Amino acid sequence: MLSVLNNLIEFLETYYVIIISFNTILILILFILLISVNRNFKKFKFKYNKIMEEAKEKSVEKMLCDIFNYTNETSLKNKELEYKLNKIEKNLQHCVQKVGVVRYNAFEGVGSELSYAVALLDNNDDGVVINGIYARESSTTYAKPIKGGNSKHALSAEEIQAIDIARRAKYQDRSTIKN
Repeated sequence: MLSVLNNLIEFLETYYVIIISFNTILILILFILLISVNRNFKKFKFKYNKIMEEAKEKSVEKMLCDIFNYTNETSLKNKELEYKLNKIEKNLQHCVQKVGVVRYNAFEGVGSELSYAVALLDNNDDGVVINGIYARESSTTYAKPIKGGNSKHALSAEEIQAIDIARRAKYQDRSTIKN
C-alpha cells in the first residue's frame, strides 16, 4: 500500500504541470458552457415570463384551446384555398394562354401588311384563328374554330403560321409577335 502511495506521489510530482494545465483548460471550457447555458436560460425565462403575463388574464388551458382552435381554422382555410386554387388552375387551362399574330399582304399592290391572322389558343391548343383580309375597297374578317391545333375548315398559310406561333408561344415571351 505504501508503494502505491509513493508511486502516486512520484507520478504527481513528475506530471503536475500537465495536470494543472489540463484542469485549467477544463475549467475554462466549463466556464464557457456555463455562460452559454446562462444566456439560453435568460431567453427561456423571458419567454416564460411573457407567457405567464398573458396567462394572468387567461388560464394556460384556455390559451392552449385558443391556439388549437386557431390552428384548426387555419388548416380549414388552407384546404379551402387549395381547393379554390386547383379550381382556378383547372379553369385557367381553358383560357387564352397562347397568341400568335402574322401580318401579311393579301393582295399585290396593297402594302403595309394590313391583313392579319391571329390565333388565340388555350393550354390544350383549342381556340380560334381570326383572319382579317384588307383590300383597297373592303375589309373582311373570318373566324375559324381550332381544336387541338387543327381546324375542320381549310386554313390559309398565314392562319397555319399564326397557329404555329401561338403553339410555340407557351415557351416564349408573350409579347413576341412575328411578322
